[in-house]
Amino acid sequence: MRLLSHAMSVLMVAAACSCSHGSVQTAERHMPDTLRVATLYSPTSYFIYRDTTLGYDYQLVRSMAEDKGIPLDLKIASSMADAVQMLENGDVDLISYEVPVTSEFNEKVIHCGPVNETSQVLVQPAGSEPVTDVTQLIGKDVYVVNGSKYMQRITNLNQELGGGINIHTVERDTIITEDLLKMVSEGEIPLTIVDSDIARLNKTYYPDLDISLPVSFPQRSAWAVGKDSQWLADSIDSWINAETMRRENDELLKKYFELSKTPSMAVRYPIDLSGGRVSAYDNIFRDVAKDAGIDWRLLAAIGYTESNFRPDITSWAGARGIMQIMPGTARQFNVSASALANPDVSIRLAAKIFSSLDKSLKSRIPNDRERVKFILASYNAGMGHVYDAIEIAKRTGRDPQMWYGSVEEALSMKSNPEYYRQPYVKCGYVRSSETVDYVHKVLDTYDRIVKAGIT
Repeated sequence: MRLLSHAMSVLMVAAACSCSHGSVQTAERHMPDTLRVATLYSPTSYFIYRDTTLGYDYQLVRSMAEDKGIPLDLKIASSMADAVQMLENGDVDLISYEVPVTSEFNEKVIHCGPVNETSQVLVQPAGSEPVTDVTQLIGKDVYVVNGSKYMQRITNLNQELGGGINIHTVERDTIITEDLLKMVSEGEIPLTIVDSDIARLNKTYYPDLDISLPVSFPQRSAWAVGKDSQWLADSIDSWINAETMRRENDELLKKYFELSKTPSMAVRYPIDLSGGRVSAYDNIFRDVAKDAGIDWRLLAAIGYTESNFRPDITSWAGARGIMQIMPGTARQFNVSASALANPDVSIRLAAKIFSSLDKSLKSRIPNDRERVKFILASYNAGMGHVYDAIEIAKRTGRDPQMWYGSVEEALSMKSNPEYYRQPYVKCGYVRSSETVDYVHKVLDTYDRIVKAGIT
């Protein structure tokens, strides 16, 4: 778990990272004119969602740069080894990512900043008879991705117990460890293993999971600076341990590792089409869609899937209103964030976004009906991720102009580091299962509206 206690943070940084806490005033004189930072794409540290940059480590280091009044120059490393090499070469000042506190890395870096402690944990359905001790895994079926560190851990644990655990390996490009957590939640498999921070993140999507049983020793990690940059480590430690920063850090931890990503107004099927209407906003959908040349029922299906037609909703990531538009996207169309709570504004802006995506994708996806699926995926995840998926489809022998069974599968690969860290992938990690499900949900809702005879 990420450490929230100020006293615990100071103790662990001092003991585990050997960072002294010099005065802020002394350290500040040495701060660079521009803070050059290396990070890696990951579901917790740095990612792009709906064309907005997010991630715990990213938001934290951005806040530090803003507080110190210096520009942030962010560089994306392809691997941990690449990030450390960039630090040793003097290409960056800081690695804003979880660098393990081990003897290997201690020889190369000084750890500092936020301390993260993780262990591998058993993921199981929350229920009346949970596995509460690793010895109870004998005779149980545990699923892991073949070749992963989780496979190595469960294999070693099985040997320690004298055998008896039924280990099942999964081998598919489009299946990653995070997908296995969803499969546990949905009852497709009984058990899997994952790092505790990934487990905590996914529990915000699947609250019916039990992730309480560790199956490995804890591993600490923290940010890192070069061996000759003790002054920078001191400055970072002084900053993160300030009272105001501890409160902000707590809020970020809550946002990424505690706040539910499945709001209480989550869409329930089937949609209520009684009375021959879709929503209280049908007239707005009709008027807006007519001007934009869009089937209003499709636009309404997006609104239902996004918010259940509630204008007062704000998502964990900051998307607002009926059509769940990010404030940054709204600003591109000269619309203020506060205006997104207005149903008319939200729906009209969504139509403009839809039309813009349609125009951008038309040359790549000439078939009108097929292009709708790509537009919906872009509306949900951001067009950059869809462009990446099209490129992956081309490079893996899939049809780049077909969504189902082709680019949809290629998008799923963007949850796998083997693919999202490829140099030709421009937007890195995406929680692809959300977008894949989203396209199906919107089109399913649209089909229900059409079949109900609503015009």
